[in-house]
Amino acid sequence: MVVGLTGGIGSGKTTVAKMFEDLGVPVYYADDRAKYLMQHDLKLRKELIRLFGTKVFEDNHLNRKYLADIVFADKLKLIELEQIVHPAVRRDFKHWLKIQTKPIVMVENAILHKSGMDTLVDYVVFVTSEKQKRIDRVIKRDKTSLEQISRRIKNQDKEDFLLKKSDFIIDNTFSHTSTEKKVKELYKNLKFMLKKS
Repeated sequence: MVVGLTGGIGSGKTTVAKMFEDLGVPVYYADDRAKYLMQHDLKLRKELIRLFGTKVFEDNHLNRKYLADIVFADKLKLIELEQIVHPAVRRDFKHWLKIQTKPIVMVENAILHKSGMDTLVDYVVFVTSEKQKRIDRVIKRDKTSLEQISRRIKNQDKEDFLLKKSDFIIDNTFSHTSTEKKVKELYKNLKFMLKKS
């Protein structure tokens, strides 16, 4: 069973994903892999330089701030970036899936539907949280401005769209213990559904 885990910025997707990992579920972190591939995949590197110039790599490392400043200010540039990165991540994920041996695996991806990876999963889990709580978490985590967060939120799928597209919802507004309880309950349900199928 392949489970997609998604949610807006600061909702606590990664926290929830780590909880599933603690229960023995292998998790593919799409954003981390995208960063890895942009740094190490030679074909992808060439495409990035072609689209964004040589400054996109600084001392042979991906200049993420430079890239983010461009794509979050220009929608067309973001689309161009997505058109080269999304297929590379999907290929990498399919390869990762082939080597998994556990009955339930998970992909954590903020843009699960936008990237087309929703077509590769059996169920979608949506992690939600109160908007102000999400903003506070991101400011604390990324040491970033409200304006930058707002731009990133605008580029993600809307909450109501994600709610409609999801099979399960985990509210991560409250305590860590409360979320952990919900994760364990959902894991139990997923195992039960797998047995029935």
